Amino acid sequence: MGGIGKTALALEAAHRARAEGWFPGGTLFVDLRGYDDDPVTADQAVLALLDALGVRDRDLPPTTGRQYDAYRALLAERRDRMLLILDNASDPTQYVPLLPGTDRHRVLITSRDRPDALPVRLIDLETLDPDDSVALVTRALHGTDERDDRPAREPDALRELADLCGHLPLALQIAAGMLRRRRHRDIASVVAEIRDAGDATAVLDHASPGADLYGRSLVLRPVLETSYRRLPPDQARLLRLLCLAPGAETGTEAVAALADLGTESVLSLLEDLAATHLVAPVRGGNGTASEVRWRLHDLVRGFGAGVVAEDAGLREEGEAARERVLGYYQRWAEAADDRLRWLPGMEEPERFRDRGQALAWLDGERAALVAAVEWGREERFADAAVRLAQYLGKFLDWRRYFDDWITVAEAAREAARLAGDRLAEAVSWDHLGLALQEAGRVEEAIDAHHKARDLYQTTGDRHREASAWNNLGLALQEAGRPEEAIDAHHRARDLYQTTGDRYREASAWNNLGLALQEAGRVEEAIDAHHRARDLYQTAGDRYREASAWNNLGLALRKAGRVEEAIKAYSTCLELYQEYEDWYGDGQTLHNLALAHQAAHRPAEARAAYLQSADAFTRANAPDRAAQARARAAELPD
Repeated sequence: MGGIGKTALALEAAHRARAEGWFPGGTLFVDLRGYDDDPVTADQAVLALLDALGVRDRDLPPTTGRQYDAYRALLAERRDRMLLILDNASDPTQYVPLLPGTDRHRVLITSRDRPDALPVRLIDLETLDPDDSVALVTRALHGTDERDDRPAREPDALRELADLCGHLPLALQIAAGMLRRRRHRDIASVVAEIRDAGDATAVLDHASPGADLYGRSLVLRPVLETSYRRLPPDQARLLRLLCLAPGAETGTEAVAALADLGTESVLSLLEDLAATHLVAPVRGGNGTASEVRWRLHDLVRGFGAGVVAEDAGLREEGEAARERVLGYYQRWAEAADDRLRWLPGMEEPERFRDRGQALAWLDGERAALVAAVEWGREERFADAAVRLAQYLGKFLDWRRYFDDWITVAEAAREAARLAGDRLAEAVSWDHLGLALQEAGRVEEAIDAHHKARDLYQTTGDRHREASAWNNLGLALQEAGRPEEAIDAHHRARDLYQTTGDRYREASAWNNLGLALQEAGRVEEAIDAHHRARDLYQTAGDRYREASAWNNLGLALRKAGRVEEAIKAYSTCLELYQEYEDWYGDGQTLHNLALAHQAAHRPAEARAAYLQSADAFTRANAPDRAAQARARAAELPD
């Protein structure tokens, strides 16, 4: 892409090659200015090359054809290898006529476009590695003043500046120039200025020094504008819309929804944009077209969003596109959520044949889904964002993405308030409470569930009020208030019984059992977990049945009935094998190890601890994994 450092790399490579004696015949360089308003033609370039080879004035052939003949003849006569650099080409017509016609010499071409139709070797340049970005700015500052200690004093600010520059060499070079001029200001001040502006190109171009040592312009926006202006209308439209998509990467299907085009049509346009290096493909697991995701450089995204913002017609086009993609995410998130909640006897959800497919889609789209919910802070998208958020809670909880869950719940709460939907606001408070509790913010969780309960009571939704009581009980347990938790679960159970919801009544019994255990009322807890297990079996929910078996094992172990506890844990593990709940698997194996220890079986306990550590590792819970390994190491041989 523009600003990636193509010319600088070509020149550096040429200087090193010349120093190594690779091209004793000399080096020729032509700037074809392919992205300027008046690019150099091959006919113009051949005159410059002939002049460099000593053919000028009266020796210059009178016609263009003979000029090319003379150029190729001179190259063919040269026995010593030469290097020809054709810089900044936008079209093969600029350079194909200039190729030597002999394999003795070498040609290096730089371009923003991939010439896929030509048999040339292609080297794609990516943005810099973060460490290299930091090193570039550091060297630029030390090259001016070796006493400049800002990079050492502000390593975090320097890394953030590199991130804001998108690790694009041109942007980093301009940022370094800003810091050189502002030698008495810290790096954090530049970071704050870019963040406040929300557009790195505007800040950097305003402070640009103008040109580098080669006389090339050091400005970002014109580089992006020239690439954008050269696009055909359909590609330009797609680029603008893609700049509005949620998340850093967007799947092909989502782009099709955004652009209101068929998948094949949009795929062809995306491939064309990829050839200009304005978007980059990121392949999924199997590398199929449907799994390809598309990534924009942050500066390109900012530029495209700015183009849209400056034109009323383009703004409306963009808002309609955002509505379409939000509808796309809402539809398939609902289908995936239905699959995760599916029980025998329920209607089969569309698209996703099993839990694995649903989780794979949700995993791939997670960043975009979270970003799309945050659109709900705008009134136009509030209703759709609220509904989308409600379809993500189960997944985010399952995968333990608690920070994302908090973000989604908070955005949904604000969207519901904006839309004036009290019931949806209550649901969002309830989900926020669950996420806060999992994140260890228990007092905030209790407050959130209280707010949810009060709103449900206001709207007269007794069924959801029961859920709020149930979730409040869990938070109270976590806060070490078991008697209050018992009361909350009793209220949830009674409300579920009143509304005839035997399935969710099972959840209330299961949670009540945990609270009773905390209060030391173990026999009552065993009875509660038996009731929960039986209700889950009746409903055919094998996953939650497994949870009931695990909790029953806890109560039995506390009652000194260790062999029964081991059987309960073993049954739980058999049921868990059908699912990918590695954290739950790890917890049950940890409990099983404790039971084997109580039964004086150290070998079995060690094996269970190590299996638990493996499960916790897969669940991205390294602290719990380390704890399990430490427990295993403590056991005698």
